[in-house]
Amino acid sequence: IYADPAKRLELYFRPEDPYCHPVCANRFPTSTMLLRVTRRSRRKKQLDTEGQTQPEVHFEMEILGIVTTVYKFQGMSDFQYLAMHSGPDGKQTSMYDKVLMLKPEKEEFFNRELPLYIPPPIFSRLDTPIDYFYRPDIQHREGYNNPQVSGENLIGLSRARRPHNAIFVNFDDEEIPAKPLDAAVQTWKKVCTNPVDKKVEEELRKLFEVRPVWSRNAVKANISVHPDKLKLLLPYLAYYMLTGPWRSLWVRFGYDPRKHPEAKIYQVLDFRIRCGMKYGYAPNDMPVKAKRSTYNYSLPITVKKQVSHTVSVHDLKQGLGTAGASGAKKPPSSRYKLKESIYIFREGALPPYRQMFYQLCDLNVESLQKIIRRNDGSESECTERDGWCLPKTSDDLRDRMSAMIKQIIRSTRPALFSNTTSSEDCKEQLAYESGEDEDDEEEEEEDFKPSDGSENEMETEILDYV
Repeated sequence: IYADPAKRLELYFRPEDPYCHPVCANRFPTSTMLLRVTRRSRRKKQLDTEGQTQPEVHFEMEILGIVTTVYKFQGMSDFQYLAMHSGPDGKQTSMYDKVLMLKPEKEEFFNRELPLYIPPPIFSRLDTPIDYFYRPDIQHREGYNNPQVSGENLIGLSRARRPHNAIFVNFDDEEIPAKPLDAAVQTWKKVCTNPVDKKVEEELRKLFEVRPVWSRNAVKANISVHPDKLKLLLPYLAYYMLTGPWRSLWVRFGYDPRKHPEAKIYQVLDFRIRCGMKYGYAPNDMPVKAKRSTYNYSLPITVKKQVSHTVSVHDLKQGLGTAGASGAKKPPSSRYKLKESIYIFREGALPPYRQMFYQLCDLNVESLQKIIRRNDGSESECTERDGWCLPKTSDDLRDRMSAMIKQIIRSTRPALFSNTTSSEDCKEQLAYESGEDEDDEEEEEEDFKPSDGSENEMETEILDYV
């Protein structure tokens, strides 16, 4: 617990009871001293007022060190759920010897008739008292209309739609938008009040003129703009593809990649680094760590919760995009820029995360580009799965990229690859667990596990706009 500053120290009143719910202590910094006090007494003929001998007491103190961290139990104790059964006569009977398997048991142990005992799956989320202020009514933003209540949209009725006004397009939609929504134009004009914002708008326009399809990470790596302003600027200049070979990408208004074979190079590749013992290294041996992991998840019940900074329209008007505080370490021209590795794949370099969304034109490796250009000039049909590429092009790219990454890991950690394997065995080992459905590769689907905690860029980006 001490090794991880984000974890809480748990105290169990009944450590032998697996159903005991703990109380938690929070971590606090301190600057106190740890003292060692020794009490020494010597029998001496020292008479008190009654004439009795009293020992001479002497205390010795020694400073052992400085305490820098303490854990304080400031929360309330939660409910305790005991494995008990209440009979018809009100008598309580313990069930611990019946529900806990302390040693290997025979089949009769599992076939016994027992009262139903289901402990709660979760206890209180907060252990400190808070004041909850009830609102008489939900205040929606201007222009909000209550949705029609039906069995399909019963979830999420209390939240108003975010006013980013992005246009979403599916692959099978016949038409593509030629201009943004009026609300998107008004929203951007409302916050674009300083020269810095207008310069960012012109820079993004030039990017879409040079290249009509961009991912959000690629945009962040080419221009410096605050993420909250980028949410308003992208719907002003482009629409968002939900499905097909350009899914999770922003496309310039009026440009339909389904009608232009040259848009093949802008297609997206969902690439996930393969890890597992059959590839020669376990997930913990992976040089690329997961961005998030459910294994390290802790409930938000700490006293020291981080206060999030809420960005308002007023903040955006004041040039939050690039003119922030004067004491910033980075210059305004690159304060919000991401590294090129966030969207470009290069030979000899590992991706920053275990799951990446690459555009084909950003795979800067000649052998990969040869795979992409195998049907240059002979593209006849744009399909939802492969786009303008030949079938299985994505699988070939993933195989090649996985082999390159394995070679990098082999060079940095040779101990993981002590057993030599032939090239054919290696090729079979590197069968990719695709994120897309493969009807004819059932064995791969059984082995497939999503990359641990990597950010699903498409999902999180959609949540920003709906």
